[in-house]
Amino acid sequence: MRFRPLLAAAVIAALPLSLAVGVAPAYAATGMRVSGQALLDGNGKSFMIRGTNEPHAWFPGNTASDLGWQKSWRANTVRVVLSRGRWTANSASDVSNVIAACKSNKLICLLENHDTTGYGDAGGAYSLSSAADYWIRIKNALQGQERYVMINIGNEPYGNNNIANWTADTKNAVTKLRNAGLDHVLVVDAPNWGQDNGGVMKNNAASVQAADPRHNLVFSVHMYSQYSSASTITSYIDTFKNNNLLLIGEFGPYDAYGNVDEDTIMAKANSAGYGLLAWSWSGNSSDLSYLDQVSNFNGNARTSWGDRVWFGANGIYTTSTQASVY
Repeated sequence: MRFRPLLAAAVIAALPLSLAVGVAPAYAATGMRVSGQALLDGNGKSFMIRGTNEPHAWFPGNTASDLGWQKSWRANTVRVVLSRGRWTANSASDVSNVIAACKSNKLICLLENHDTTGYGDAGGAYSLSSAADYWIRIKNALQGQERYVMINIGNEPYGNNNIANWTADTKNAVTKLRNAGLDHVLVVDAPNWGQDNGGVMKNNAASVQAADPRHNLVFSVHMYSQYSSASTITSYIDTFKNNNLLLIGEFGPYDAYGNVDEDTIMAKANSAGYGLLAWSWSGNSSDLSYLDQVSNFNGNARTSWGDRVWFGANGIYTTSTQASVY
């Protein structure tokens, strides 16, 4: 998410694949993988991400309970906020505990490094290269978990400045992780605070995917007020159809800059078979509390946004299917 602090402690802010659809490369025989327009789970079954964002880096004491609630509402994935040092650092042992909590709740764990949020615009933001170093530092917690874990290299890794650098920086971060032996599905966020309104990710996704020797990338856009109209949403999502795999990694009902057409986002993601992760479970700062799905981390206190995104038309509860590895 962009703009202002989102949480109490947060600063806000046509590829011809070498893989045939449904054919698993030997290196990923037991892990999740991207195959054409499909994300396949560790058993080679098509898997459509459905879930929410969990603010673990800022509220680690709530994570275990939160995941239980999310699973009871039929989430199949959780995107977990982590930090290497912009906020309190999450160690390898802490990340291992998060993965264990995801697995005990039969959730796929999408781990993301939030330190890169708004790089180039936001003071204190880390580079994608630094984010890659974090994943390498904790790789002992990650290796062997390829059936259950995906890695979101860096959240919203550029603000609105120098966004042309996103392509090379993303390729370099992917290469660094692959050279370190991390064979997981990698998720890459768009620039422009994740919204890609400059089209850099959309226009360069093919070359970034080609630069990954595993061809195992998912491209994530965050849909806030730049996506206020059905035509904009439809056009953006359709750009990826028959090319690279898209995930809506964050979205909300509106933001400080205007309305968001969440109805079209949810309907279009469902019809396209793309992943969808709403922002966020709880803990947003008071001026952004409309983005909380429950109040004060209490699953018995669902908000109007929580009602909409979980139980409304095309909501998580009715469109989510558990990963077959569980």
